[in-house]
Amino acid sequence: MRMFTPPDESPTQAATVTVHNDIGGIDAAQWDALLQRQSQPTPFMSHAYLSALQTSGSATAETGWAPQFVTLRHAGVLVAACAGYLKSHSYGEYVFDWAWADAYRRHGLRYYPKLLAAIPFTPVPGSRLLAQDATWRLMLAQQLLALATQGRLSSAHVLFIDDDDRAALQAGGWMIREGVQFHWTQDDVAPMADFTALLARLQRDKRKKILQERRKVTELGVSFSVHEGAAIDEPLWDFFYRCYTLTYRAHHNTPYLTRDFFSRMAATLPQHWLMFVAQRDGQRVAASLIAIDRDSGSAWGRYWGCTEALPYVHFEACYYQPLAWCLAQGFRRFEGGAQGEHKMARGLLPIKTASAHWLRDARFASAVSDFLAAEGQGIAQYVDELRDRNPFKED
Repeated sequence: MRMFTPPDESPTQAATVTVHNDIGGIDAAQWDALLQRQSQPTPFMSHAYLSALQTSGSATAETGWAPQFVTLRHAGVLVAACAGYLKSHSYGEYVFDWAWADAYRRHGLRYYPKLLAAIPFTPVPGSRLLAQDATWRLMLAQQLLALATQGRLSSAHVLFIDDDDRAALQAGGWMIREGVQFHWTQDDVAPMADFTALLARLQRDKRKKILQERRKVTELGVSFSVHEGAAIDEPLWDFFYRCYTLTYRAHHNTPYLTRDFFSRMAATLPQHWLMFVAQRDGQRVAASLIAIDRDSGSAWGRYWGCTEALPYVHFEACYYQPLAWCLAQGFRRFEGGAQGEHKMARGLLPIKTASAHWLRDARFASAVSDFLAAEGQGIAQYVDELRDRNPFKED
C-alpha cells in the first residue's frame, strides 16, 4: 500500500488517495457497501471475488496482473474505489489493444506496463468506478490519469463500463471504445413463460434448428443435472475444473484460473454459481458453469468443457439449459459472454459494450482517437446489420 499525492490543482486535496497492492488491505464490508450503491453492481466486483483472484494466484504480478487498487477516502469514509492492475501484457482482457502495443514497439516505445481498471478474465459489463456520487466518480477517473501520468505509464484503460462510468470518463477526457456482446433479455411487455414460449417467438428456421440440435443430444443418450450453490460439492468442482482445463488444452493455452480460485468461490460466494453437468452411460462427460445473481435476476455464461467431443452438447450446456433455467426461475437477463454471432440463432441479441482509454503520448492518442471514431462507425453499422437479422418473429 502507498499513499498517492494528487496534483496541487486537484479537487481531491481533501481526500486521501491510496494505491493498494493487496485488496486485503481494504475493508471488505466498506467495499461491498460502496458496490451496492452503483447502478450496475455484479458479483464479479465484490471484494470476495477480486480477493480470490489474487490470493489463488490467478491475478498477481507473477501472472502479469500486479494489483493497484485505488481508494479515495474523505473524512475517513470510503467514497470511491476501483480495481486496478499494472499489466505487462494484454491477455485476459477481451478488449483488444495488441495493435496499439505493436505500434509502440515498432516506434521504439514501451507500451507495457499499462494501467488497467477491469475485472481479470471477466468480460461482464457493469460498474467499474465505485463511488458515492458522480462528483467522486469523476475525481476517481481523474486520479487514475494522475496515477498513470506520475508513473510515466503509456496508457490507462477501464473496461466494460456502465453508463455512469462512461459519463465520468468522458468528462475526464478519456476516449470511448465500443464493442458488441450478445445477451438475452426478458420481454417486459409480454414476458416469455418458459423455453417453449421462447422457441415459439423465434423464426421458423431458427426454432427448427434448435429442436433438431436438442433432439440429437437426447439421441446420444446425454442428460443433464443442475447444481446450485452449496449443492456443487468438491467432486463436481473437480470434474468441472478438469473440463475447464481441457478446453484450454484443446486451444493450446494455459488456464487463467487456478483450482484454488474455484475452491475460494465455493467457500465465499457459493450463492452465485450454477453448474450444468452432462452425463452419458452413467459417466459425466461435460459441464458448464454459470454465474447468477438472484437479486437482480441476472445470469452470466462463464466456463465450459467436456471430456469427449459430442455434437451439439456445447449448445445445450451453454445456451439451452441455462436459458430454460433462467425462464423457469424468473430471471431477467442472460449474458452469453464475449463475441459470438452464433448466439443470435439461440435467442441472444446484440448489445453494445464500452470501455475507456487514455494514452500519454499525444501523437498516439490522436491516431487512436481517429481509429476509434472509424471503428465506432463500423460497430454501429455492424449492430444495425445484426438487428436486421433478428432471430425473433416480427410482431
